[in-house]
Amino acid sequence: MRWKGIALMALLVLSVISAGCINGSENSGGKEATLVVFHAGSLSIPFKQLEDEFAKYAEENLGYRVTFQDEASGSVKAVRKVTDLGKKADIVAVADYTLIPQLMVPNFTDFYVLFATNEIVIAFTEKSKYAEEMKAHPERWYEILARPGVTFGFSDPNQDPCGYRSVMVMKLADYYYGKPIFETLVERNTNIYFNGSLIVAPKEIQVKSNKVVIRPKETDLTALVESGSLDYFFIYKSVAEQHNLTYITLPDEINLKDFKMADYYGKVSIYIGSTGKMIKAKPIVYGVTVPKNAPNRELAIEFLRYLLGENGRRVFQENYQDFIWPPIAFGNVPEEVKDEVKLEES
Repeated sequence: MRWKGIALMALLVLSVISAGCINGSENSGGKEATLVVFHAGSLSIPFKQLEDEFAKYAEENLGYRVTFQDEASGSVKAVRKVTDLGKKADIVAVADYTLIPQLMVPNFTDFYVLFATNEIVIAFTEKSKYAEEMKAHPERWYEILARPGVTFGFSDPNQDPCGYRSVMVMKLADYYYGKPIFETLVERNTNIYFNGSLIVAPKEIQVKSNKVVIRPKETDLTALVESGSLDYFFIYKSVAEQHNLTYITLPDEINLKDFKMADYYGKVSIYIGSTGKMIKAKPIVYGVTVPKNAPNRELAIEFLRYLLGENGRRVFQENYQDFIWPPIAFGNVPEEVKDEVKLEES
């Protein structure tokens, strides 16, 4: 019995020591965490810089060694990983903020923040057919894209806002130029069509010719253009700048950049087959949230605070993307980030 008592005491002592070691590890600056980030492909470069900087900040100021697990995809796909596939993420950042209130609120999150803007451009290289003419006469862009032998691309509207925005740009061009640009460039080459009131992107996009290339996200097309196997593609200006691509800008009436043109853009809407939702054309605004079931919610909110403050603003400016200052927040915004944002009613 005496030996049993000694053994029991030893076991209790070991348990206390083990518990102390665990707690000591958590509170001695040796904490480690991985933040899972689902983000738009167009955020890859600024987010990589931001994450590297935050990792240093967290180690020095929060006592955390932070690593990031990034999944870049089209924004629709990023949201559906959470809503449809049940995947857990600490941060969801999308190129169209409206996807968050439309698909994630209220079941998967109860707040979101608008933090950056962009515009659609047409990017190419010196290898692209008629590159010199495109640079000299950018107003002829739709004529050049329609020429035999010229190839162009955009991302999948079912997965990526840049894809449905590119299609919207070509429909807005109908009204701006008074020419059947959408029919010539989109309807003749894909099964995406205009039904008289809105654009319809079927759940399964089909390409009818070798003139058009469609990929899951807009950044997937970058390498094709850089290699010369694709002549032109519709892309965000920030991505074109980040990859040192030549590009032409489009009139404000169609580039989805100008907030003063919001009513004009709103003439065009698109039905997205993958979500069953209709989206109206509007100025490009990025959004971010922390899902309710984020595995590392407190640290995710620290990262969000870092993103929305002066550091995020600087990083985005360094990467040629306009930052909304101050960021605009909706919903049940965490206390920790309220002093970094302007609160608005939903």
